[in-house]
Amino acid sequence: MPMREETKSVLKKPVQYVKSVGEARARLFHKLNIYTIEDIITHYPREYEDRSSLKTISQLEHGETCSFRGIIASKISESRPRKGLSIYKVSIKDGSGIITAVWYNRHYIKNIFSIGESYVFYGKIVRKYGSFEVQGAIYEKVDGMADTKNACRIVPVYPSTATLTQNTIRTAIGNALELASNSIEEILPQWIRSHYNLSEISYSMKHIHFPGSEEDFKNARYRLVFEELLLLQLGLLSIKNTIDETKKGISFEAVDEMKSFINGLPFNLTGAQMRVFSEIEKDMESDKVMNRLVQGDVGSGKTIVAVLALFKAIRNGYQGALMVPTEILAEQHYTSIRPLLEKYDIRVELLTGSQTKKQKNEILEKISLGKIDLVIGTHALIEENVKFNRLGLVITDEQHRFGVRQRAILSQKGENTDVIVMTATPIPRTLALILYGDLDISIIDELPPGRKPIETYSVDNSMRERINSFIRKKVAEGRQVYIVCPLVEESETIEAKSASEMAERIAKEDFADLSVGLIHGRMKAKDKEEIMRGFVSGEINILVSTTVIEVGVNVPNATVMVVENSERFGLAQLHQLRGRVGRGEHQSYCILYNQGKSKVSKERMSVMQKTNDGFIISEKDLELRGPGEFFGTRQHGIPDLKIANLYKDMEVLRLSQEVALKILESDALLEKEENLKLKDRIIEKFSNKLNELSLN
Repeated sequence: MPMREETKSVLKKPVQYVKSVGEARARLFHKLNIYTIEDIITHYPREYEDRSSLKTISQLEHGETCSFRGIIASKISESRPRKGLSIYKVSIKDGSGIITAVWYNRHYIKNIFSIGESYVFYGKIVRKYGSFEVQGAIYEKVDGMADTKNACRIVPVYPSTATLTQNTIRTAIGNALELASNSIEEILPQWIRSHYNLSEISYSMKHIHFPGSEEDFKNARYRLVFEELLLLQLGLLSIKNTIDETKKGISFEAVDEMKSFINGLPFNLTGAQMRVFSEIEKDMESDKVMNRLVQGDVGSGKTIVAVLALFKAIRNGYQGALMVPTEILAEQHYTSIRPLLEKYDIRVELLTGSQTKKQKNEILEKISLGKIDLVIGTHALIEENVKFNRLGLVITDEQHRFGVRQRAILSQKGENTDVIVMTATPIPRTLALILYGDLDISIIDELPPGRKPIETYSVDNSMRERINSFIRKKVAEGRQVYIVCPLVEESETIEAKSASEMAERIAKEDFADLSVGLIHGRMKAKDKEEIMRGFVSGEINILVSTTVIEVGVNVPNATVMVVENSERFGLAQLHQLRGRVGRGEHQSYCILYNQGKSKVSKERMSVMQKTNDGFIISEKDLELRGPGEFFGTRQHGIPDLKIANLYKDMEVLRLSQEVALKILESDALLEKEENLKLKDRIIEKFSNKLNELSLN
């Protein structure tokens, strides 16, 4: 077996092969998405505790958290002041003084210590009744100056679950690093490492988990962040390179009726809409294939910009296609777009999965004969039997719901078709160009005049009765309400149960006389659609949902959005949810039940109450959320980031893009010997997410 294959095979081995893991424990690691040896060694710490400096007992101070070494000086005492509370205490001494260690409800503690044994303790020091206590201390037995895993060093703290202790994870990672020590490959060419002063991979992997000093940690992290972001940039830029720059696109001509079409709209376009449309027109009139992202906040009016582009394509003798993620959204677009275009004898049709075979066949025949100018539909548009007569423009709405592959299938139904993708998920301006490496970008950064800002309130459970009265008042006024509950567990069964229980409570106790609908993750798409239709039509007063309400669905009569356990959502998600209301003439409200006590949780709520601007919110989201957590990484089809933080590591992101451009300039397909390992890793990282790489 070639060396590289052998190397890979060790890293791809199941995690149960790691000493101290085994089958039962492997199942616990699976809950953290750790399945292989490679997964476990790239399960990076979320923070570190500096336990490296040892104090004597006499040096300990009230309120600090630190390490000290001592000898067990008494037997364990146990007291039970009340039912459900057991307190365990033991005295510890060194040459300078004595301290009491205290643990609550740790029944196993009474079997741990023996008088005369030496331990290192790490915990919070508290002065009580004139003497010192260390509370809930972590402890490790020491013989002489033997190496310790959990004390006398900088100790990693990992993302975990209730059933996996930090000790278990640390031991397993230490063993995995030992097992994989000869298999961790250096994929960065020497010139990059030298020029950017990057440490070697084996050093970096060791010191990111068990740093000998703060400098070791900084060197290790810098190297790993650089590599992760470089791979991301190379992958995205390689996708862009698949669009052959020399390939001739359609050169659409200017349309005389465009001015009268715009003037005939029932509203005035904003300056931002006009600017973005002129960018699109310029693309369409050039002979290059257009690949443009139109990014705009909730309610900024992306759809009408899409309609203008479709009008231009159709007036040039081509067909257009608009693909959206759900049937109800397709129907809404069809209902709102068709009247605008029919005045100009433009034939608009709807194509969805739930239509009868007969209906579908009739529509498919008309599309292939060119008797339909614009087709609005769902995934049904990319089925093999959909054949266009002369497709010129493809638009996908809510682009994160469709992979690059699906976009490509649709555009390939025409010849060198122009493509626009739209998203209401704002990305900070500083990042948009970097994250969307495969697209040109237009931003609609202005809301139509007259839209009332949504009033947002963060509340706790003490306000529930008042909020329920407010909901009842709004429903009495003829308005409708969304109530969203987060996923409580990974298990959909538990999620569905908890949401159903809540809906039942809302229906039977809180609002027994109102019509309450429920949508949860385990329902069939058809049933979800039915409930949504009931809400859209006004039959349902309150919609309780465990899944994020479909982006884009327009219910102007819904004016209240209630989010339960809002601390479980990211800022960007909360902003998306809030965007489901505020679409009509009435004042709208967003009520966030927040049980979170952390500083970050409070800061999130404060941001939501202060601003309705999605771009400001996305900047803050990026700042507040940790590595790999920022909404962009999952929603935009790029591999999850395991260590890089797109906010803190902005400068490294810029450098990595610089290096990626340099590499691809001299070796577009990464065929040079020095780039082969990079190429392998990119294909591996992107294979499940983006199937369009030119490197394949």
